[in-house]
Amino acid sequence: MIKILTSAALLSALLSTTAYAQSEEPAAKEPRRIRVGLGARAIPQFPGASDHTVVPYFDADFTRGEKPFTFESPDESFGFPLLKAGPFQFGPTAALEGSRKRKETGVAMDEIGTTVEVGAFAQLWLGRAIRVRAEGRRGIGGHKAWVGSVAADFVVRDGDKYVFSIGPRVALSDNDYEAAYFGVNTREATATGLPYYRPKAGAHAAGVASGLTVSLTKHWGVMGYAKYDRLIGDAADSPFIRTYGKRDQFSGGLGLTYTFRVR
Repeated sequence: MIKILTSAALLSALLSTTAYAQSEEPAAKEPRRIRVGLGARAIPQFPGASDHTVVPYFDADFTRGEKPFTFESPDESFGFPLLKAGPFQFGPTAALEGSRKRKETGVAMDEIGTTVEVGAFAQLWLGRAIRVRAEGRRGIGGHKAWVGSVAADFVVRDGDKYVFSIGPRVALSDNDYEAAYFGVNTREATATGLPYYRPKAGAHAAGVASGLTVSLTKHWGVMGYAKYDRLIGDAADSPFIRTYGKRDQFSGGLGLTYTFRVR
């Protein structure tokens, strides 16, 4: 999915700082440590696209004192915990799905506007190295559909010196989402010559994602990620995807990070 994260990351940074300050009163006098990252990433133009587009790759993290930054996988949506119970967390989440333009499809398919997706996430740490996370979001505008994901990450880290993660992903969607991106309606069938196709809800992609953040100096570091998704189920059988799209979906990004302290 095309996830434009810049504004969401800024909002995440602000809300995460507020939530942390309220929940960590004993550490309130410790200086705040901030890490910002900026780079570029290549992602599919839309779900199932055969071509890629380059967009900004942005990240922002906050902590206090020498406490390590909270782990976040590179492909998870913006969110912050409202409920914490040991290794379990629950809270709101949001994402932005980019538009699908007719010129990007290479054929007279319907356009899909930019979608704001809002919902909730739940995650659980199984020991110190394995995190499981599930998200469910509803599209506002654009595809106007329900989407979700289930992910697991194996995390290896040495504080903030380096953080490496890798794990499987499954993307889920309802009938409306599948129809929007992978279906062929009557108008589209007439205009393109493709057969009418109405996919059903279910898992539409499965894959793996990996991320790495490394501190090079006290202030500077690098961040990067790579992700592979394979369209499955009704999405993979779509005549539009078979003819004009691609089942294999790759994305990745690389950027620099800068860490500083504020009182």
